[in-house]
Amino acid sequence: MTPFSFKVIHQSKKSRARVGQIITPHGIIDTPNFVAVGTNGSLKALDTTLADSLGLQLMFCNTYHLMVQPGTSVIKQAGGLHKFINRKQPLITDSGGFQVFSLAYGGVKDELKSRGKKSSDNSVLKISEEGVLFRSYRDGTPILLTPETSVQAQKDLGADIIIPFDELPPYHTSPAKLKESLERTHRWEKRSLDCHKQNPNNQAMYAVIHGGIDPKLRKLSCSTLTALDFDGFAIGGSLGKSLDEMVTMLGQLMPNLPEDKPNHLLGIADLASLEQCVPLGLDTFDSSHPTRIARHGLILTKQGMVRILNSKYKKDYSPIDPHSKCVLSRTFSKAYLHHLFKANEPTAATIASATNVAFMVALMQNYRQQILDGTL
Repeated sequence: MTPFSFKVIHQSKKSRARVGQIITPHGIIDTPNFVAVGTNGSLKALDTTLADSLGLQLMFCNTYHLMVQPGTSVIKQAGGLHKFINRKQPLITDSGGFQVFSLAYGGVKDELKSRGKKSSDNSVLKISEEGVLFRSYRDGTPILLTPETSVQAQKDLGADIIIPFDELPPYHTSPAKLKESLERTHRWEKRSLDCHKQNPNNQAMYAVIHGGIDPKLRKLSCSTLTALDFDGFAIGGSLGKSLDEMVTMLGQLMPNLPEDKPNHLLGIADLASLEQCVPLGLDTFDSSHPTRIARHGLILTKQGMVRILNSKYKKDYSPIDPHSKCVLSRTFSKAYLHHLFKANEPTAATIASATNVAFMVALMQNYRQQILDGTL
């Protein structure tokens, strides 16, 4: 089985942007690249075969959700997540740390709106040095997630890239609590790495850089974690409340990461962010944004955003996107897709999601070509 490695193929002379390749046991990931999110082992409205046909090289799955349903033991007995979902290309799983945040605050946008006020459902019971105790979202059963149990769950799943257990403090938190959280996360990540090294299992582990928007804490996180034997580095935690704030933070952070290892921006892959972040030297980006907006009738095409529910598409018989590599986008008309959405047909989400994923794959190919051509 091919071991994990990374190589830079071309470094831009105009920016920090670079073209590279992440080599994994299940195939190559060309960088920079988009990573689609399949929380439960599936992209919403798309099966694995269709997703593969779109050229999607890396898919992100959620450890916490798969622990709760169907259970990692079920997936392990099936031969691992690749066999369970019938995907031959690379996979990455998270640690469950983000779920602690989302259970407590409801999500990044919710936390920003509530200015750090926790939700009232008491899903998170206790955060301690050992780990996090919270209730299952399905039946309320208490679940203790620690660095060791998170890593073991990811070993059972068998993804190519795994993430150490971490805590995501809210944007609205005090400097003292942010520093306390960062120090605990560093200890959790070291425990995760130690557990991983006992049984590498042909998997790579990315550290997660934290520190909110505090440049000193971000630099401290970089120096602490780059001193350890991680295979790559993900950038997580609160990334700011605006694009400008995030880009400023990343601009300060990126020079502190080693150039010979891959990096990943967690949870960000909208078009505006990609335009700003690719020149900073980011390698991979995961987000549910393209498939989420697809289910609301927002279609990404080479000609621009198509709001397919608009009445002007009722009799528009032109292809959804004649330039797409997705056969569905080239085959079906805007009028037909408009009709499917109006009729609440599930097929609408499939066609729209496939179109958007294919667009993202092509967009990242275009970014790579621009870097190689010297225009980015």
